[in-house]
Amino acid sequence: MTQENSEISANLSHLDNQGQAQMVDVSGKASTVRQAVAAARVRMLPETFAAIQAGNSPKGDVLGTARVAGIMAAKQTASLIPLCHPLPLQKIEVQVRADAELPGYQIEATVKTKAETGVEMEALTAVSVAALTLYDMAKALEKSIQIESIRLVSKTGGKSGDYSQPG
Repeated sequence: MTQENSEISANLSHLDNQGQAQMVDVSGKASTVRQAVAAARVRMLPETFAAIQAGNSPKGDVLGTARVAGIMAAKQTASLIPLCHPLPLQKIEVQVRADAELPGYQIEATVKTKAETGVEMEALTAVSVAALTLYDMAKALEKSIQIESIRLVSKTGGKSGDYSQPG
């Protein structure tokens, strides 16, 4: 390994000294309250949006199913993302809000724990799977639905401190 690669590895917690992927050792960290909020948008044609709002989707309760899928996904993050720690999640809230101006839906997930590492990935996984589920539930109405702007909105707690998305 070159000195440059060694320096890069030293700054990336998921790489060992040889540059190999590793799960970060958090055993020495204090268990603190941590929360993360993530968001996504699902954009669709006005006709599709109107059908979902009216409850006229061939697959049934689009929004309720997407919300529950997001909650379930947050709980499975460590099984989906290779180097994530399994965490005891004390709160998972997924909201799917109609946005006629998109037209489509704004999805937001809030995940909270008291643990040695943060829950950003759980919140991001929740909104991603909720958006994918919304697509799946509505694809019979429209194949061109777009999932957009999956992002971390904020996080609190932990060594790196608080973060809030600018704007």
